[in-house]
Amino acid sequence: MANNKVRSMTAFGRAEVNYSTGTAVWEMRSVNHRYLEPHFRLPEAGRALEPKLRELLRKTLNRGKVEMTLNLKANSGEVTGIKVNQALAQELLNAAAQVAPQSQPVNPLEILKWPGVIAEPETDAEEQAKAILDGFRQALAQVVDNREREGAELAGFIEARIKGIDEQVATVRALLPQILQNQRDKLRGRLEELLEEIDRDRIEQEIAILAQKADVDEELDRLDAHITETRRVLKNGGPIGRRLDFLMQEFNREANTLSSKAVVTDTTQAAVELKVLIEQMREQVQNIE
Repeated sequence: MANNKVRSMTAFGRAEVNYSTGTAVWEMRSVNHRYLEPHFRLPEAGRALEPKLRELLRKTLNRGKVEMTLNLKANSGEVTGIKVNQALAQELLNAAAQVAPQSQPVNPLEILKWPGVIAEPETDAEEQAKAILDGFRQALAQVVDNREREGAELAGFIEARIKGIDEQVATVRALLPQILQNQRDKLRGRLEELLEEIDRDRIEQEIAILAQKADVDEELDRLDAHITETRRVLKNGGPIGRRLDFLMQEFNREANTLSSKAVVTDTTQAAVELKVLIEQMREQVQNIE
């Protein structure tokens, strides 16, 4: 089933799955990253499953640095008997006698601490592997749930800023005819005062050129297009972080152009507000998968 939800890249998941001789405990932490970067910390018993685990992760997540730790805990229930590896214990005693033949007898408890002297309960490898995989899936599902929950919050945050940008664009667009007419009147008055002897046709040409430079209708149209595209991307969901990051760059480009063409206070204030809203979105977009 295709993922159509917006996801954050920050999340945590934990799962425990019991099997006959122990418990498989998974912990997963996910943070921002440009690509999917998995880091596994596995005991020896889980290393053979790493290719399968990587495949499951790759099919589920698209981006983020994910740290995954597996701990295998042996059962601490009632002890039914201790099995000692007599051959290994004797080898250790013989080795100690060869190294220091005149020393005091070796403490038996020290011998028992040596790895392998006390035999661990036999573990069904297939049962253990199933527990490891089940726990991985459960912890991964928690990570996905947390990513989607935070992703929904991020999408709401971005939509609120998009609405603000939409309002600023509408404000400037409504004022644009008045802004341009005031600019023409102001320029015409100044030129007529200073250059009465110049051809009036030339004055009108200069006014038209200056008015064209102050016309931001094209920038407003592009901002409208970016607003529509951002909303479409958010609605479609999925791994949209890179697309949103590109759109933030385009928003910023138009806001800068609008600012450079500002000829009245209203346009300047709108450009400043746009930049604030865009920067707020850009910071949050960095956390979207």
